[in-house]
Amino acid sequence: MDSSKSNLYQLDGKVPLPQAIPFGLQHVLAMFVANITPIIILANVVGIGSDVSASLIQNCMIIAGIGTLIQLYPIWRIGSRLPIVMGISFTFLSVAIAIGTTQGMGVLMGAVILGGIIEGLLGLFPNYWTKLIPHIVAATVVTAIGFSLLPIGANSFAGGQGAADFGSVNNWMVGSFTLLVCLVFQIFAKGFFRSLSVLIGLVAGYILAVCMGMVDFSSLQHISIVSLPNFMPFKPDFEVGAFLSVLAIYMVSATETIGDTSALCASALNRSTHKREMGSSVACDGFVSSVAGLFGCTPITSFSQNVGLAAISGVVNRFAIATGACIMIIGGIFPVVGALLTTIPQAVLGGCTIMMFGSIMFAGFRMISRCGFTDRNMIIVALSLSIGLGFTQATGLFSIFPKIVQTVFAENCVAVVFILAVVLNLILPEKDGSENPKKVKANE
Repeated sequence: MDSSKSNLYQLDGKVPLPQAIPFGLQHVLAMFVANITPIIILANVVGIGSDVSASLIQNCMIIAGIGTLIQLYPIWRIGSRLPIVMGISFTFLSVAIAIGTTQGMGVLMGAVILGGIIEGLLGLFPNYWTKLIPHIVAATVVTAIGFSLLPIGANSFAGGQGAADFGSVNNWMVGSFTLLVCLVFQIFAKGFFRSLSVLIGLVAGYILAVCMGMVDFSSLQHISIVSLPNFMPFKPDFEVGAFLSVLAIYMVSATETIGDTSALCASALNRSTHKREMGSSVACDGFVSSVAGLFGCTPITSFSQNVGLAAISGVVNRFAIATGACIMIIGGIFPVVGALLTTIPQAVLGGCTIMMFGSIMFAGFRMISRCGFTDRNMIIVALSLSIGLGFTQATGLFSIFPKIVQTVFAENCVAVVFILAVVLNLILPEKDGSENPKKVKANE
């Protein structure tokens, strides 16, 4: 194998720019729509004007690119030095809509800025909290993340939740064709082409969608060539209630980042997560989210779909993924780039992501197996997943609880699974020989 190709599977391998770009683009395409969708929904619900909304979409792309670069190339202790891709989080959407519609975007941005600082500071002191997350807890959370992503992939495959043609024959054809191309290259191709199986499948599916008349190019009309980011489109205002609500969601976001970091190390790097990496990834999550608030965006977090992509392709090279971060920043400065990426049909993205999301779930299973199938581990995993995944699927089950509890837990299985796994790990007694210290030495 060519040395530059083998370097793609090493964190710090030297990869030529022309070879790195397609792998970076592959990561961008895997998360692009999910990155801009939260701010589009928020802008529509709150009633933000189209000009400001377009500016916020650009800001989201730039912030996602900056956050990814900081994860890849840390500033001091902010950033994990791992191939983690950052983007605007869906987790904050419901509370952001509630605050934005009732108290205004200024109050929301104030809460985002303060909450991000708190999460960032938490990440700088991992020694005080990582002991609460041994390997079995991290493995359970990773498995929950994999399960939680499956409906997202299925909805995209069918055309996107709420789409007029949801589940149509065209979407089935395009999604199935995209998935088939990804599988063929993943199974039969070798080296460079195997690692690019997702991008190749996406391009093939996109071409088929164009031929079938499913791609709308109207968004490319009347787009300015260059547009600089709009700093502080909303003047931050601070209100205690809004801050506490957003801070609670930040803790959930930190949980997801911890799970994604653990999943990445287990599936793509074949090792456990170091304590410093876990804290530094959370610090980046928090502090960059504060910067996002200054640009009118909701907080960012690590993107699980990109963890799945790294697991499937094996490409973990920081420089290659950094080219994707630069593409996002360029897309924010040159609106036509972002507009072109938004033309990718949901069915194409769904066909690409189905197996990626499943790979995260598999990584969780593999982490659990490394912990050992003891009775104690069985109780932690089984009870956490059954309650976390089951209760959050039962509409109205949390209706007796205060609004803040419903906001944090009712639709977020990862948060419920995390809390239960941590509590069960603390209260269940450890029997002699019930854990294999060589297998669960997770955070040293």
